[in-house]
Amino acid sequence: MKSRIVLSLVTLLFVGVGLSAAQKSAIKAGHLIDTATGAVTSNQIILVEKNPTTGRSTILEIGSNLTIPSDAQVIDLSNQWVMGGLVDAHDHLGITYKEEPENWNYYMTIIMDSTPLRAIQSMSTGFQKLASGFTIVRDLGNNGLYADTALRQAIEMGWVPGPTMINSGIIIGAFGGQLYETPEQESTVYPEYLNADTNDEIVKAIRRNIHYGAKVIKVCVDCQAYPYTIDQLKLFVSEAANAGQKVSGHVQTREGARRAIEAGLWSLDHDGALDEELHAMMVKKGIWRVGTETPKADFMRPMSDATWERRTKMLKNAYDQGVKLAFSTDADYYIPGFNRGELTIEFLRTWIAAGIPNAAILKVLTTNGYEISEMQDRRGPIKVGFAADMIATSQNPLEDINALRDVQFVMKDGQVFKKDGVVNGLDFFHNGPVYGWRKR
Repeated sequence: MKSRIVLSLVTLLFVGVGLSAAQKSAIKAGHLIDTATGAVTSNQIILVEKNPTTGRSTILEIGSNLTIPSDAQVIDLSNQWVMGGLVDAHDHLGITYKEEPENWNYYMTIIMDSTPLRAIQSMSTGFQKLASGFTIVRDLGNNGLYADTALRQAIEMGWVPGPTMINSGIIIGAFGGQLYETPEQESTVYPEYLNADTNDEIVKAIRRNIHYGAKVIKVCVDCQAYPYTIDQLKLFVSEAANAGQKVSGHVQTREGARRAIEAGLWSLDHDGALDEELHAMMVKKGIWRVGTETPKADFMRPMSDATWERRTKMLKNAYDQGVKLAFSTDADYYIPGFNRGELTIEFLRTWIAAGIPNAAILKVLTTNGYEISEMQDRRGPIKVGFAADMIATSQNPLEDINALRDVQFVMKDGQVFKKDGVVNGLDFFHNGPVYGWRKR
């Protein structure tokens, strides 16, 4: 359902990041879902209170017979299914492939769009994803010169609405990153990628990203003909751990994935190289599978039947083997008629086609997402003392996971961002900016 425009985004930003800035709120949840277990409790009251010193809102009490304070704003979700927010474990908020006939041109963004422009685009993308219920996003590179850090800081300071971000800064890779420069234009790789070939360069690149605000390290394991060795990847892990961080590995070959598993990376991103044997190795090592499983649909980029069959088969195999699974999209492209939040939720198609049960999909989208983001002890679950993030749907996602296509309510950090299916200024993203090719 397309949300009606109530206020322009500009007005929203001046008046605050939500419809409500109350010090206390009481949410009447008709059906409260514990996404970790699939259990549902009825007629619960969730009391949320804002700390006047920190400005942060946390969950104060949860119960069926609570007394609602007289000064609390009452939010009636008695006919709704309430749960923690959703998580996209792999996206790139500061990039949208430009639309051209028969080509999605990645180079057009990195050459033609400045970092300030991409920071604004990041805010736009984050706004759209939050409107679809995604309260946490792992933003894994391709954001120019740290536009991702700028957005994360702006969200944390309450300047703009958006999901909680775990950002990687600039992707680190062997010479060339994911690109193919000419000798005359070797500089094209930067700032999309940091070339790091020696141990010293690897350490320097990791420290640079952390210094400029990265919260997770992203490495291109095998993007060129000279993939990183196991020892080099272990260096990534140990140097990131020195600063309390984890390493997310872009993998596109079986050998690269094997090396990344042996080295103990936190997550393997993209599913194309993974198979039954590698899944078994991942289970033993406790490594996350961040598959970015693009669905096969007539409005998406072309995909062969063989690729689609393998994708769904391997996702089901990973589930059956007990691999730690995260919902992820890599949805960094423009599709007419969809904003980025709507495009993100379309990836449910793959999980449904793979035969994953509804409760398991919901757990992957929520509980697993909090864990891979390392937020499970303070943000995500609806628990006393945790950050007040939650969403609600009019239908039960445990019975039909497609209920998540119509998120009616979003609360982020105790502020109501979306209510009764309405977000202030959301239609701005349908009627305002043009994401396709633009002339200078």
